Amino acid sequence: MHNSKTVEIIVGLFVALGLAALFMLAMKVSNLSTFSDEGGYIVTARFENIGGLKVRSPVTVAGVRVGRISNIGFDNITYEAVVSMNISGEYNTLPTDTSASIFTAGLLGEQYVALEPGGSEKHLKQGGELRLTQSAIVLEQVIGQFLYSQAEGGGKGGDAK
Repeated sequence: MHNSKTVEIIVGLFVALGLAALFMLAMKVSNLSTFSDEGGYIVTARFENIGGLKVRSPVTVAGVRVGRISNIGFDNITYEAVVSMNISGEYNTLPTDTSASIFTAGLLGEQYVALEPGGSEKHLKQGGELRLTQSAIVLEQVIGQFLYSQAEGGGKGGDAK
């Protein structure tokens, strides 16, 4: 009887450990892991199309996460998406001519903003705006353009047999 009680406790601990591991995996996949906002600064960028970019998506430089998307808005005058990024304070030497592009990562298709530092001597500060941006590539538009060009090209070069 004493032996079965020990087995039940071990199985219970194993199940609890498995649930904790699943919870940690879910947090990693859903990108809800903590990111310190202390000492950071906000910069904005305007994009014609942000695709599936979301608040809390990563901001990277050379593949290293330097911040997160803090807000996404819409400008009613220019009809552009305005993306606010919270950059960690330890990365306070990004040049003012840094460019921002939206890319897709991995199999899950998570979108993120990749920053490419420029050559300016001045550094981005709180409230700065990135002027050079490249919007997300929307797969549906690329496929549509390809199919349209194939249909257009196929009709012109008819075979004369």
